[in-house]
Amino acid sequence: MSMKGGVTALTRRNYKLASDTDKPRATGIVNDKLLSDYLHQVFPSPKQGPAGPLGLQDLNAHLEKLLSEGETPEENQPVEGRLGPQPVVLDHTSGFEGLLFVDDDLLGVIGHSNFSSIRATTCVYKGKWAYEVLISSQGLMQIGWCTLNCRFNQENQGETTQTYQFNNKDQSLCSTCRNGQSLGTAFTNIKMGPGVAYFPAISLSFKESVAFNFGSRPLRYPSWYLPLQDPPTADLMKAHKLLGYIKNVLSTSIDTEEEKLVEKDCAVWKLHGDPTVLVTVAHIFNHFAPLMCKVYLVEDVLMNFLLGILEGGGSVDEHPLIQQLLDLFWLLMEDHEVNECLKLLMMSLLRAYRFSPIIPDLGFQIHYLRLTTAILRHERSRKYLLNNVLYPSVFVFFYIKTPLRVKEAGLEELIPTTWWPTHFDKEGKDEREPKDESSDERLRRRAYERGCQRLKKRIEVVEELQVQILRLLLNNKDKTTGEASRYIFLNKFRKFLQENASNRGQHPTALCPPEYMVCFLHRLITAIRTSWDEGSRKCPGSLSSEDAYVPPQLFYNGKVDYFDLQRLGGLLSHLKKTLKDDLASKANVIIDPAEIQTTSMDDLDEDEEIGAAQRPLGAAAIGGALARPSWLSSPTLGRANRFLSTAAVSLMTPRRPLSQPEKVKVRTLAVEQRTEDDIEGSHGNDGLLLGRPLEEPDKPIADKSLLEIIDGIVMMYNLSVHQQLGKMVVVADEVHEYAVALKDTEEKIARCPARRSDIMEELQKSQKVFAEKLNHLSRRLAWINATIYSKEKMLDVYWLLCVCIRTIEHADGTGSLFAFTPEFYLNVAMNAYSALKNYFSPSNSMEELPGYEDTLTQLATILAKHFADPRIVGTDIKDSLMQALASYVCYPQSLRAVERIPEEQRVAMMRNLLAPYEQRPWAQTNWILVRLWRGCGFGYRYTRLPHLLKTKPEDANLPSLQKPCPSLLLQRHMAELLRMDKDMAASFLNSVLNQLNWAFSEFIGMIQEIQQAAERPERNFVDTRQLKVCATCFDLSVSLLRVLEMTVTLVPDIFLDWSRPSAELLLRRLAQLLNQVLNRVTAEKNLFDRVVNLRLPGLESVDHYPILVAVTGILVQILVDGEKQGTSRAASVLLSDPCFQLHSIQHLLGEPGDSSRPSAIPSRPAVGSLGSSVAPSAAGNSASTERKHFSLSAGSRSSHPKSHFLFQPTSEEDLCPICYAHSISAIFKPCSHKSCKACINQHLMNSKDCFFCKATITGVEDYNKPAS
Repeated sequence: MSMKGGVTALTRRNYKLASDTDKPRATGIVNDKLLSDYLHQVFPSPKQGPAGPLGLQDLNAHLEKLLSEGETPEENQPVEGRLGPQPVVLDHTSGFEGLLFVDDDLLGVIGHSNFSSIRATTCVYKGKWAYEVLISSQGLMQIGWCTLNCRFNQENQGETTQTYQFNNKDQSLCSTCRNGQSLGTAFTNIKMGPGVAYFPAISLSFKESVAFNFGSRPLRYPSWYLPLQDPPTADLMKAHKLLGYIKNVLSTSIDTEEEKLVEKDCAVWKLHGDPTVLVTVAHIFNHFAPLMCKVYLVEDVLMNFLLGILEGGGSVDEHPLIQQLLDLFWLLMEDHEVNECLKLLMMSLLRAYRFSPIIPDLGFQIHYLRLTTAILRHERSRKYLLNNVLYPSVFVFFYIKTPLRVKEAGLEELIPTTWWPTHFDKEGKDEREPKDESSDERLRRRAYERGCQRLKKRIEVVEELQVQILRLLLNNKDKTTGEASRYIFLNKFRKFLQENASNRGQHPTALCPPEYMVCFLHRLITAIRTSWDEGSRKCPGSLSSEDAYVPPQLFYNGKVDYFDLQRLGGLLSHLKKTLKDDLASKANVIIDPAEIQTTSMDDLDEDEEIGAAQRPLGAAAIGGALARPSWLSSPTLGRANRFLSTAAVSLMTPRRPLSQPEKVKVRTLAVEQRTEDDIEGSHGNDGLLLGRPLEEPDKPIADKSLLEIIDGIVMMYNLSVHQQLGKMVVVADEVHEYAVALKDTEEKIARCPARRSDIMEELQKSQKVFAEKLNHLSRRLAWINATIYSKEKMLDVYWLLCVCIRTIEHADGTGSLFAFTPEFYLNVAMNAYSALKNYFSPSNSMEELPGYEDTLTQLATILAKHFADPRIVGTDIKDSLMQALASYVCYPQSLRAVERIPEEQRVAMMRNLLAPYEQRPWAQTNWILVRLWRGCGFGYRYTRLPHLLKTKPEDANLPSLQKPCPSLLLQRHMAELLRMDKDMAASFLNSVLNQLNWAFSEFIGMIQEIQQAAERPERNFVDTRQLKVCATCFDLSVSLLRVLEMTVTLVPDIFLDWSRPSAELLLRRLAQLLNQVLNRVTAEKNLFDRVVNLRLPGLESVDHYPILVAVTGILVQILVDGEKQGTSRAASVLLSDPCFQLHSIQHLLGEPGDSSRPSAIPSRPAVGSLGSSVAPSAAGNSASTERKHFSLSAGSRSSHPKSHFLFQPTSEEDLCPICYAHSISAIFKPCSHKSCKACINQHLMNSKDCFFCKATITGVEDYNKPAS
C-alpha cells in the first residue's frame, strides 16, 4: 500500500492480507475493539448472540463463511417439464428457415428475407413457462411456440400470431402480455402428450428485429411463470450480500478521536485513503469483482443500486457517490474486470432506455439518462467507454421514440382536448388562424396548444440530459489520463460516418436508422454551438457559432477523409493530378509526382480487388459471417457474427476493413492515425487549416476539432436525416386527409333528408370513425411536432443551411480549388431549404427566421451561379441545382430573392439559360423560362387546367399549378440579351424549334400507339410508363411553345426584322411547326381527339386547350400586335407554307369550316376550339381583332386561289429534295448539289458537310432554273 498524489494505491487482487504471525494485534490505526466493532458493523452475522472479536487477519475466512450460508444446490440441474441445454439461445444450426442475421449472443435476430423463422434450443412439455421478447420494429412478425415437426414456410409460421412481449404456456393454454398487461388467452386445449414439446419460435419479415430474453437477464415484467433459463441464484444471493456490505461501509465511519462508530449518509461518502476502510473494501471486492462480469448480476444488482442513488432527484452533480464508487472500481478491480463490468453496465442501460415504455413524464428515460450522465462524468470510465463500447451504440441514448399507441403513452391525460384544422384555403392547405373560426373552435385550439406545450416541456427535460451527455463526450480538457475525450469522439464519429456512407444502397441493415440520426443531429448541433460559443468568448475576435462555416482547405489538405464521396470536380485522384499546380500556387500544398503515379496504379489494384470481391462465393457462403454494425437493427446491441441462410446463395459483397486507409487519397490521414496535433495544430502547424488560400481571411476560428464535427453534421444530414424529415410529414398529411373527410361527412349529414335514416346511420358511423382517428392522430402529431418539427429544431436546420451557404461562398472564392468541395454541401443547402419550406409548416413559418430574406438571396445567388458552373462535373448534382432553381422561381418570395442578386449575376444566369439546348439537359432550363413567363402569356394565368375544372371541379386530386408569378425584370434581361447578341438568339431559337419538332413528333407517335392498343378487340392495358412519357412529351411541347411565345413577345424583331441574319429562316421554321401542330390538333375526328376522349389516367393534362392557347399566343403576337410590315411578312409566310390549312384557323375561332353546308344546320364551335374552351381573361379585347385579321388573311387566300399556285413549281424535280416544300433556290460549292435556301441555311448552323455526298461546303450560291 502506498500513497500516490494523495490517493491510496493498492496492488490489485494480490495484496498481502494481515495474517502473518509476527503482525502485532494492534493495527496502528484503531484499537482492536474499535476495529472489531467496525468489522461486525460492516459484516453482520445472521446468527443471534454475542459475536467474538474480529480482526483483519480473520476477515477473509469470516467473509467466506457469510457468503456460503444459505447457498442453493448446484444450478442447471434438470427440471421437470423442460428439455434442452442451458443457457437457452436461438438454434442457429438447424432450427431456422430463410435468411437471418443472428447476434453473437444468439438472442437477437433480424429478418433478411421475405419471411424467416427460427426457434430456440430448449423446449417445454409440462409446467408454466415464460419468455420475453423485446420488439424494436413495427412490421409483421409472429411470436409464440412451435413443435419440432413444425415446418416453417409462408403458410405455416408457428402457432401464434401475437407480436408482443410475453408468451406464457402451461398444460392447457397459451396467453400473451404486452408491457406487463395481459392480452388474454391466445390458445386453449393445446395438444399435450408423449412426443409433444414446444419450442419458443418466431417468424418475421424483412428487416424486422427482436431480442429474446429466456432468462439470461432479469425479466422486465416478472410473473409466477418460470423463465426458460434458470437465473444464477447462488451468484445473485452473493452479489446482494456483498452489495449490502458495501452499503454498510458507505454508511459507517470510524471516529478515531472519540473511538466510536458514526452513522452517516451514504451520499456524502468519499474515498479519503483511510487504510482500515480500504482494506475492508478490498476484501469485499475480492469476491464482488468476478461477479460483476456477469450480465444478469450487473443488471439486477449493480444497475439497480446505482439507479437508487439518483432516486432522490436533483442534478447529477449533487450525487458524487457514483464518482467515488467508480474510483473504487478502478482501484480495486483488475482492468479486464472493470472493463467488462462497465461494458455490461452501459449496454444494460442502452437496452433499458431503448425498450422503456413511453409514459407521460418520460420517467424511465430520464432515470436511465441521469445514470448514464453520472457514469460518463468519471473521466477514466468515459474514455474507456468511448474507445470500446459507446460507438456506434451511443446513438440509442439520443433517440426519443414516437409512441405508436397514444393511450399507453398517457397522451390522453397530457392532451385531453384534441384539435385539427377545419378551414382550408382554395388550394386545400390549412389556414393557421382562419378569420371565420368559431369561439368553440378557438377554445379547442388553444387548449390543444397548451397540451402540446406541456408535452414539449417534458420532452425538453430528456433533450437537456442528452445534450449534457454530448457535452461530456466533447470535453477537450481531460488530458490527465491520455487523449482528450473530444478527439476520441471525433475519430469514432468519423468512422461511423464512413461506415454509413460506404454501405448506403448496399447493406441497408448495416446503416444507422434515420430516426436515430435525426435526434442525434439536433442534440449534436446544440452541444457544438454551446462549445463553440464558450471557446469564442475566450478568444476575442473569433467567429461566433452564428457565423460558423467550414474553411475550404479541409477539402484538399488531406487532414479530413471524405471516403469515396463525390467532389464537385470529380474524383479526388483526378483533381490532384489536374489541379496540382493550383494547389501549389494558391494553397502551398505540394503533391509528390511519385504519389500521383502510385495513385494511378492503386486505382487499377482497387478495380481488381472489387472484381474479386464480387465473384460468387457459392455454397461456402452458407452460415458464413457477414461483418456489420449490429448495434441498431438488433435489440441486443451486440455485434452479429452469423448470417444464416438455408439456400446456397452468394452473400453480399463484404466491404473492406475500415482500418485500412483509402489508397487513392494519397495525402489523407487514416482516422486512427491522427493525433491532437494533426487536428488542432501546434508550433506553426495549422492542423486542419493547413493550406489556407490567399482568398481565405486569416481570422481566428474556434477549436479546429469543432470544424470537423460540423463537417460531419452536414454529411450526416445528407446521408439520411433529410429523408427522414420528409417521411414524418406523413402524419400531418393523414390528419389533413381525415379532417377533409370528416368535414365532408358532416356536410352530407346536414344535407341528408330525415326520411333516409339508413343513410344517416352510415354517415354517423363514418363520422365517429373519422373523429376517433383524428383524436389519435392529433395527439401523435403533437408528439412529432415536439420532437422533430419544433421551433428549436427548425432553427437547427436553418443554422445548418447558413453553414452550408457560407462554406460554399468561401470555397467558391478559391477559384479552381472549388472543385475539391464535396457534393453534399450543395445537396444539404438545397435540401435544408426544402425542409424548412415544406416540412416545418404550418406549425412554424420560414418568415419568422432571423435574416430569412438575406439567406434566401444568398441561396439564390449560389443556385444562379453554379447551375452552369464548369467546375461542377457531376450529372446528378447539376440536375439537382437545375431543379432547385426551377423550384425557386415558382414562388413569389424566392423569385424576389433571385431578382435581388447582383445584376451581373442575373444577366449571367439568363445567358446560361439561353444557351443552345443541344448536347445538354434542356428540359429543366426550359421549365425555368416558362415559369418566368407564366402569367404574361395568352390564356396563361390559370392555376388548374381549365378543361379539368370543367369536367371535375370538385376533385382535389387533379393536377394543379402554382399561382403565376412572372418576373418582368428577368424577362427584360432576356430581351436585352436576345436583341444584342444576334448569333446567340439564332442558335437559341433554332435549338428550341428543333426540340419542339422532336417533342411533338414523339407525342404524335405515342398517341398513335395508344390508339392502336385501344382499338384492339382483345382486353389489354396501356403501359403506365408509356402514358407518362406521352404526357411528358405533350407538356414539353406546350412549354417550348410558351418559350417561343415569350421570345416573340419580348423580341419580335428576331422573326419579323428581316435585316437580321436568320430572321426569315426562323420565321419560316416557326410557321411550319405551328401549322403542323394546328393540323394535328384541329383536324376533324383526328387521332388527337380520339385519344383525348379516351380519358386515360395519366393523360389528364393532354387536351386541346393548353396547346391551342400557346399557338394562339404566338399567332396573336406576329399577326396582330406587331408592326404593319412585320405582320404582313408573318401573314405571307404563314399562308405560303405548304402545310397551311384554313380550317385550322377557323377551328381556333370557332367558325364553321365549310360555307357550303346548309344554313339550316346551326353553326357551333368545333370540338377543342378556343371558342368551346374555358376562355381565359388573358385574351382580353384582342379576340375580335384576331378574328378579323385571320378572316381577312384567309379570305384573301381563298378569293384568289390561283395566285397561290403561281408560286409553286410545275414539276416535282424543281422541289427541294430535303423538305419538298419550297423550290430549289441554292447550289452548293464545290459539289453542285441543290436544295432550298431554308434547308441549307439551317443545316450549315450545325454542320459544313453536304447532305448528299458529305463533301465540305465552301460556299452557297443562288440558283435559278434555266429557261426551257
